[in-house]
Amino acid sequence: MNSLIGTYECKVDAKGRLMLPAALKKQLSPVLQNGFVLKRAVFQPCLELYPMEEWEALMQRINKLNRFKKKNNDFIRRFTAGVKVVEIDATGRLLIPKDLVVFADISKGIVLSAAVNIVEIWDKDKYEQAIDDATVDFADLAEEVMGQDDEAHGLS
Repeated sequence: MNSLIGTYECKVDAKGRLMLPAALKKQLSPVLQNGFVLKRAVFQPCLELYPMEEWEALMQRINKLNRFKKKNNDFIRRFTAGVKVVEIDATGRLLIPKDLVVFADISKGIVLSAAVNIVEIWDKDKYEQAIDDATVDFADLAEEVMGQDDEAHGLS
């Protein structure tokens, strides 16, 4: 799957359903029929929507962890807590389970933010706060993550 692109504002109804924006649905069209996994994010109060093949690739990595090490077992348990298999219905809607709505503190306005191979689902206010909070540190973060001289990967 190619990298996903875009940030989209939309609404969620009282039952936790959201209509995927047409531009995002089009990008996801090659993987729509395979379903998705929805989970709590590790570092932020948002949700992560994984296309099934991306989730399975991640699970292959996690499955290689030695489960006889307590920290690995603890990580697996917490990483997979609240994981749900979800589908996009024929009208392009996604149902967010109630426990995940509560975790991400999702109200009416939400933001769907493409994050390379997954989609983050944020409460709109929390998303804006996270972006504002990160602005101060982003230049330093960009330099640290992307600024190394790495001839092998064409980064400079």
